[in-house]
Amino acid sequence: MNWIVNLFIGTGVAHSIFMLALVIFGGLMLSRLRIGTVSLGVTWILFVGILAGQLGCILDPATASFVKEFGLILFVFSLGMELGPGFFSSFRKGGVTLNLLAVILVLMACLITLIIHWVTGENLLSLIGVMSGAVTNTPGMGAAQQTLLDTAGTQEPTIAQGYAVAYPLGVIGVILCLMFLRKIFRIDFRKEDETLQRANHDIAETLEAATLEVANEAVCGKTLDEIQRHFGRQCVITRILHRASGDVELAGADTTLGLGDKLFLVATPDELAAMELLIGHRIETMNQDAWDAMETNHLVSQKFIITNPSINGKRLGDMKLRQAFNVTITRIRRAGVELIATPGLLLQMGDTVTVVGDTRRVEKLSSMLGNSIKQLNEPNLIPYFLGIALGVVLGTLPIIVPGMPVPVKLGLAGGPLIVAIFISTFGPKLKMVTYMSTSANHMVRMIGLSLFLASVGITAGGGFIQTVANGGYWWVLYGFLITVVPCFVVGLLARHAFHLSYYSICGMLTGGMTDPPAMAYAQSVCQDNNQVPVAYSTVYPLTMFLRVVVAEVMVLLCL
Repeated sequence: MNWIVNLFIGTGVAHSIFMLALVIFGGLMLSRLRIGTVSLGVTWILFVGILAGQLGCILDPATASFVKEFGLILFVFSLGMELGPGFFSSFRKGGVTLNLLAVILVLMACLITLIIHWVTGENLLSLIGVMSGAVTNTPGMGAAQQTLLDTAGTQEPTIAQGYAVAYPLGVIGVILCLMFLRKIFRIDFRKEDETLQRANHDIAETLEAATLEVANEAVCGKTLDEIQRHFGRQCVITRILHRASGDVELAGADTTLGLGDKLFLVATPDELAAMELLIGHRIETMNQDAWDAMETNHLVSQKFIITNPSINGKRLGDMKLRQAFNVTITRIRRAGVELIATPGLLLQMGDTVTVVGDTRRVEKLSSMLGNSIKQLNEPNLIPYFLGIALGVVLGTLPIIVPGMPVPVKLGLAGGPLIVAIFISTFGPKLKMVTYMSTSANHMVRMIGLSLFLASVGITAGGGFIQTVANGGYWWVLYGFLITVVPCFVVGLLARHAFHLSYYSICGMLTGGMTDPPAMAYAQSVCQDNNQVPVAYSTVYPLTMFLRVVVAEVMVLLCL
């Protein structure tokens, strides 16, 4: 029976793995607990780990160090791979303002942390953990620990302890701010919806399909290629109904327009309005279903998924689909966003394309594109491990900064995160298949986060109660101030200075605080308005990156 005893109270690798698995199991079971719409989620793993450490659980040092660091790398890298495609595009219409406010949110949290340190004399390393918990940012806490280990060769358990103490009120504090802001702004959701419709302030543009009748004699006799070259309009014209013959033709660059011809096109609302002025009025009765019902020339419209790796990273114009298949791609859907099918657009694995053409030719194109769900389920691990290797290189690269006593390193949190963002954004241009299904990416991220939280919790749990009893209870108040003050100030600034809607403010604050539970609450209160998740996803990538960087910089300030 000694082998069972050794599993529970031993010191070897088997004991460490066994205890980590038990802690993760217990934390995940507790993560199902909810109070209303609020749940601490996987953060329960950290609390279970602290309890195990307080009860005397000790991990093998080498195993604990590897599990913590490798788990952190898996977590931040998979997070970067998911956030990367939207990282740079988040600065589209409305994104600059939202990200500016999110930067203010991050800097205010740092400033309040430093003020508390100067006024109270509290250990700044402990306060960095408190700050990470107050803004519910696990990568920031991990980055602080890793930077301290890389720079000074030591570990500070109070970083994780401060994080654990401040985290619960970090979640609750954001929700309380949203409730208070709603009260002082006297939010009426009906009026808020009407204001949004009048302002047409949607952050994400959508594509529209419409039928236009040629009424401008100036464009008659000209080809579509001439019209788009001379007037620079970004739209896709898919089909044309000739008035003279009554035939439906697949539109091409050499298609000539005649008076009374009807065009079916896809464009953004602004481009569509411009085409109406150029071509002629819209015919509301001829929608896509009406065009699809026409059997002339057997033209059909179908959707296919790109799963052929050889197409990944190719420009749409270089595919020459019109010449090869006599078909037209009208629109492309990627990560929930519809894109106009311009010649310069780079195709990626997982894109859903809408194709118009002859039935037989459309089917031939389907086999070339792949259109295999099974292919998408195959994980592409090459960019993951290549990216992790490059991330470790970047993270351990010493960077000399004037005025800093020691070289700065991005660490094992910052390096992989940056590399993942760049690989997922620019990988297709280098013919690298970076697509991974959402479920597979989420699995990798959750495994990494679970291993990291369990290791940190057990390591920090040894003196947790003693630390809190000896003054750590003040961390609860400090964390609450770091949460509430920036949220309240930035919320007022967003409303009165930038005139943002309450929906956008909710999304910006919850994304800026990297707080999914608070975002879930905001969604339920705002009646699932899509402005909340759009604003959240707009600021989340940059905020996540800044939280990691500022935690590392503040650790270097301590040293």
